[in-house]
Amino acid sequence: MNNELKYKLEACVASFESVKQAVAGGADRLELCSHLSCGGLSPSPGLIRQTIEYSPVPVNILIRPRAGNFVYNKSELEIIECDIRYAHEIGAAGIVCGFLREDGSVDKEKTCYFRELSKPLSFTFHRAFDLCPDPFETLEDLIDCGIDRVLTSGQQNKATEGIDLIEKLVEKAAGRIIIMPGGGINAENVGSFLEKRVVEVHASGSAEIISHSIIPEKPALSDNIESDNRIMMTSKDKIAAIKAKLT
Repeated sequence: MNNELKYKLEACVASFESVKQAVAGGADRLELCSHLSCGGLSPSPGLIRQTIEYSPVPVNILIRPRAGNFVYNKSELEIIECDIRYAHEIGAAGIVCGFLREDGSVDKEKTCYFRELSKPLSFTFHRAFDLCPDPFETLEDLIDCGIDRVLTSGQQNKATEGIDLIEKLVEKAAGRIIIMPGGGINAENVGSFLEKRVVEVHASGSAEIISHSIIPEKPALSDNIESDNRIMMTSKDKIAAIKAKLT
């Protein structure tokens, strides 16, 4: 697809092998995290360092200290602050984070505070946005805080199901903030998002790798023995296929 716009593909990666695959596939930026099975958690310092030293493209770091909701206590906020300072020290391009109140609305005070702390790194407000009761009010709050982009599936399980809201958010944003669709985006459906005037898309390009090193007769490492033998890894070919639709 030839366009005047310069589209960007952000690849979500949760291992160093995935980093290498995403870079080889032509990703324009990486979102580095861990534990994608629960929506993503903060990666280890070792993985962060190894990725930034290796990657020729910018690396944004997911900062989420635990699974579950996005209402953090004092100790968790202190961890987030430490992780942001480490992101500065290690040479990250940006952070990915999100803060909500008990009622599901964005915690504007905390968002603005951590956005200021993160400067001059870019700040992506992640899919906690999809839990907010009023996406348009939330969007204005994030713009007020100076957030650079919002990662959203259009408040649906998959971005294809939320594409109508994504289109409205792009229109409402009017260039003041980037609306970046994510959640089930692949080479087959990415074109429909470009038609909605998005300029960045987010995808994991995952492929399943099956191992048989953990056998049923032994203790399970999780509540599902099948998942213990399953590794989700970014595929160079899948990233390249999406990238091809953006150029």
